[in-house]
This record gives sequence, structure tokens and C-alpha cells, in this order.
Amino acid sequence: MSHRKAVVTGIGVVAPGGIGTKAFWNLLTEGRTATRAITHFDASGYRSRIAAECDFDAAAAGLTAAETDRMDRCAQFAVVAAREALADSGTAADDVPAHRIGVSVGSAVGSTVTLEREYVRVSDGGSRWVVDASDPYPHLYRALVPGALGAEVAWTAGAQGPVRVVSTGCTSGLDAVAQGAQFIEDGQADLVVAGATDAPVSPITVACFDAIKATSPNNADPEHASRPFDRDRDGFVLGEGAAVLILEEAGAARRRGARVYCEVAGYAQRGNAFHMTGLRPDGAELAEAVRVALDRARLPAAAVDYVNAHGSGTRQNDRHETAAFKTALGEHAYRVPVSSIKSMVGHSLGAIGALELAACALAIETDTVPPTANLRTPDPELGLDYVPLWAREHRTDTVLSVGSGFGGFQTAMVLTAPRPGVRDA
Repeated sequence: MSHRKAVVTGIGVVAPGGIGTKAFWNLLTEGRTATRAITHFDASGYRSRIAAECDFDAAAAGLTAAETDRMDRCAQFAVVAAREALADSGTAADDVPAHRIGVSVGSAVGSTVTLEREYVRVSDGGSRWVVDASDPYPHLYRALVPGALGAEVAWTAGAQGPVRVVSTGCTSGLDAVAQGAQFIEDGQADLVVAGATDAPVSPITVACFDAIKATSPNNADPEHASRPFDRDRDGFVLGEGAAVLILEEAGAARRRGARVYCEVAGYAQRGNAFHMTGLRPDGAELAEAVRVALDRARLPAAAVDYVNAHGSGTRQNDRHETAAFKTALGEHAYRVPVSSIKSMVGHSLGAIGALELAACALAIETDTVPPTANLRTPDPELGLDYVPLWAREHRTDTVLSVGSGFGGFQTAMVLTAPRPGVRDA
């Protein structure tokens, strides 16, 4: 069995409410929400007309005109987050051979913005079945192929090692980081740029969720529409963004005196083989993922100091994961604080898992549990310690983060405080 472990030495974030890790963490710890009426397009004809949008200026974020032209919005997010994460890690990549640097990027819906925009253009607003191919967008192929996201991040990092793009719906971010950690554990790479990105605030995506009534119709009060675990919740609020973590082999990070946020201690993925959008109320498959992740981390359930929940704001999800926590953690489930940052930054599909892991790493570093904004009337059916409204100071050495994705995907990851000798030298 390999004794190699992955640690997090850099974080980069593009999120609603502010660009950069500092702005992201300030938003969360202050319990502010970034949900608002959609501004990216005219959403007046939709059931749900709210989202958590990023106030993102590509030029201000350091992208050139050529980069902006060739990259979809989600790829732009990924590259900007990767640059911040690499800078935050200090000299992490300086002495690592290019063939020992890997990339693992997750995304649920990829380059939706570009694909939809270009289809509308060449079909004259959808009025023509035979589209006009006389004036093609030169980078359309990049938008079509999900692998382009991995390529852009690899070019940013100068990575010539293994590159993967993971698309498992709303668990894509967690799964991409798990894949990156696996690269390090297996000896395939010594440094991995891992994370996820999505920019789904577009007509087609909003229409898809309208069709299944998964998103909140609380258009009159968008700031308070995302209400995980609240008795009056009525669906999730769509979001967008990206987060990238720099993963290093723990021994190498120790030797260079790196600042280490946390260790990726364990992870597991399961499926429910049940329904495309439905969840089993007993949460058995998520409970099994939690159990296996803790086993891999060699930790008992009682070691978990904080649970970063999927907490989408739908009744079936809240019931599903609450049941899973009670099964997997036993009596400890009633003592451990739980929260959902989707209450503040919305649900950015594949990207949210990576954003949540960034929040978990910062929670470990600062011993602070971010709150669940808008949680004013807890659902009495649930019965756990869902941290409401304000951040809580709390010793946070071990964090469990979970995700659920359409298709029945379930992922659990355990992050732990760095062991002595791995934290800041």
C-alpha cells in the first residue's frame, strides 16, 4: 500500500460575491448571500429568474483578448482560479518536472454558454433547421469537447503529466479532486492542479431546471431564496464559479517548507442505481460513501468536527443526506455542526464541490465553520445541528464534505489538519 498522501498547498477561487479566495471566504464567514435576479440574459419568461452570478471581468482578471476570445466563460474561470492557486502555493511548481505535474478538472455542463450562443447565431435564433455554416466561430470545437478545459488548465500550469476531465454532474468537483489525489497516491504525479468549473447561467440550463421544478421560484426575494434545511425551502438557486486546489505529495511539501492547508485523508464514490433525479430517502449509498471515506482516512465517525453538506435546498436532498449522516455517523451526527455554503453562493453544478472543498480547507486553517444563510426556521423533521446565519468558531481538524449528483452519484471526502511537521515551517 502506498504511503504517499496529497496535501493542499494552494487555493484559487472565482465565485459569486467576489473574485479570489479572500473575497470568497469573507462572503462566507460574514453570512452574506450573492443570489440575485439574473442579469446574463432576459429571464422574464422563466419560472426561476434568479441565480448567483460572478461579477467577472476577464481583462481585469488578467486574461488577454485572445484568451477571452477562444475560451468559454467556464474555461476563463478555471484558468483564473488556477493562476491564483499556483501563486498561492508559492514555489510549488518551480522544481517539479513538467511530466510530474498533473491536472484534474471537473465540470457538469462544460462550455454551455458558447455552444448555446453560437447555435442561436447560426440558426438565426433557432428559426432555421439548416444552420448557416458560412461564418463559423473558429473556436467552436474547443467548446464542444470537454477535454479543452483540461488542456487550458494544463497549459496554464505547464503540466505534461496525466490530465483528466471529470463530469459526474454535481459531484464533478469532489470527484476531480479525488482523482487528483489518486494521481499523487499512485505515484503518477507529484503536483496536481485539481478543481472544477461551471458557468451554467444560460437560457438552456435555466429551462432544464424549470422543467423539473428543481430551482426556487422565489423571484421576489432572491437574496433569501436559497434556504437549505429550512422548513420553507422551495428549491435550489443556480450559481456559477470555479475553484482550484494545488495538491502536492506531503513529503515534498514538508521538505520545501510549504504552507499546508490540509491533507486529503480519504474519499469514496457510490451510485444509487435508482433514478436520474430522485434520491432514496434512506441515503444508504451516501452513508456507504461516508463510511468508506472515513475508513480510508483511518478515522472514526466521532473524529469529524464539521460536515460541509451538499445542502442544495430541496426537500428530498435534505432528507436524503440527513438520513445518511445519521446512519454513517451514528449518535455523533447529532453533535457535529453541519452547514451549506450553497445558501450564499448558489449551486454551481459541477463547480460547487470544488468551491466547497476550498471552504473546507479554509475552515480547517481558521477553525471557523461557515453558516447556512437564510436558515431561520429549521425543518423539525431533520434534527441536526445545522449552523444558521452566522459563522461559528469551532475546532475544525477533520472535515467531511459530501455531494449528490443527478444520475445517483454520491461522493464523500475527508480533509484533515496537517500533521505536525507538514503545517507551516
